[in-house]
Amino acid sequence: MTASTPLLVTFAAYLLVMIGIGFMAWRRTRTFDDYILGGRSLGSYVTALAAGASDMSGWLMMGLPGALYLGGASEAWIAIGLIVGAWCNWKYVAGPLRVYTEQTRNALTLPDYFTHRFADESRLLRILSALVILVFFAVYCASGIVAGARLFESMFGLPYAQAMFWGAAVTIAYTFIGGFLAVSWTDTVQATLMIFALLLVPMFTIAAVGGLAPALAMVEQVDPARLHWVGAGGLVAIVSSAAWGLGYFGQPHILARFMAADSLATIPRARRIGMTWMILCLSGAVATGFFGIAWFAAHPQAAAPVDANPERVFIALSELLFNPWVAGVLLSAILAAIMSTLSAQLLVCSSALTEDFYRGFLRPRAGHAELVWFGRAMVLMVALLAVWIARDPDSRVLGLVAYAWAGFGAAFGPVVLLSLFWKRMTRNGALAGMVTGALTVVLWKQTGSALYEIVPGFFAATVAIFVVSLLGKAPSAQLQSQHEQVHATLGKHGY
Repeated sequence: MTASTPLLVTFAAYLLVMIGIGFMAWRRTRTFDDYILGGRSLGSYVTALAAGASDMSGWLMMGLPGALYLGGASEAWIAIGLIVGAWCNWKYVAGPLRVYTEQTRNALTLPDYFTHRFADESRLLRILSALVILVFFAVYCASGIVAGARLFESMFGLPYAQAMFWGAAVTIAYTFIGGFLAVSWTDTVQATLMIFALLLVPMFTIAAVGGLAPALAMVEQVDPARLHWVGAGGLVAIVSSAAWGLGYFGQPHILARFMAADSLATIPRARRIGMTWMILCLSGAVATGFFGIAWFAAHPQAAAPVDANPERVFIALSELLFNPWVAGVLLSAILAAIMSTLSAQLLVCSSALTEDFYRGFLRPRAGHAELVWFGRAMVLMVALLAVWIARDPDSRVLGLVAYAWAGFGAAFGPVVLLSLFWKRMTRNGALAGMVTGALTVVLWKQTGSALYEIVPGFFAATVAIFVVSLLGKAPSAQLQSQHEQVHATLGKHGY
């Protein structure tokens, strides 16, 4: 299709605002700490929405509705698992990680935190964790590139290769320019746009088929199995879907938002804001895909593009149910979801390369200006790698996200949790957990098992940490004292 003038105008206005925010952040970015973590200056509202928007990528408005459109109600277990996991992450990880990273020499990245948390003079933890970040984020970033390409394909009729480059260009631009502040400020705008779209589209979809009862009846008419909470995969499928929640404890781009909060007191209010936003957005995404079944059953002449690729269901409903001006705003929300996560991921990769390799090994005395510009160069490099991975036009957004999510959840999740709460954990235990989790995910994926690879990966990593830590020498008195000081601080704030 050829984009209408309203679509072009709304898209152009949205993109100009994002780049403008990038330039505003440029003026506030004076040091490398500012570029990577915003000087730990985020208030509760920005912390909450930045964490949410960086979490909910293009899969929220494409992959998840597509899964519901194809599989019905049984796919909603993904959303349920994510809500439980995100709440636990805010409740049990956000505050302790904020305090611990400040206590461990003001750690700016997860590899930096692991290194100082376990006094790893060999720097093996830094190298391994940075490599895990680069490998799995390359795949995760590719999912954002694919989602952007699908959007530009649908809206502007561009070939996949051109759509892929255009979809990535603006995100790369404002991340390159403004760093962490640009990413966090734009995330706040984008999160607001996303919740507006995800509430509006399902409401109009249900109204267009005559209400809730007729919509459910039509879904049952199409396929009664799509109303069932237990699908063809049975218990294994439910466990695999709900296990998405385990991934939250190891996602570097989300954990970075906790580290950047301006104080520990910010976290509880941010949790309430963030969870409210998340529940509404996930509910909207689930409803869009599920009730899209009914709408397209009533309008079979419009269903061909969605049946060919269910991940286009939100795009199609936005274009078909709304006038072009409103549709332009709604489709900008998809781009917002893509850009918010892709920018956060690019920045985390850039941070790992700059802080953990360049400054850690090559230029330990590098100045702030040099580090900022090297970080910007790494944003470009990682983006190009992601574009290369995303070059296959048959790539699916949800599949790429699922693999990267499992990789981070299994490799980092148990390490992060136990490092915060178990003072007996050792450096070798952390190494064993990281390697075991990452390898289990990669190898389990090759088996073709119906069980989501994060489940065996998370379990195996946890066992490895306990076994190796208990078999080795206990941590030094200094590290155990540091752990006790952190939890004393947390106790004063009600944690």
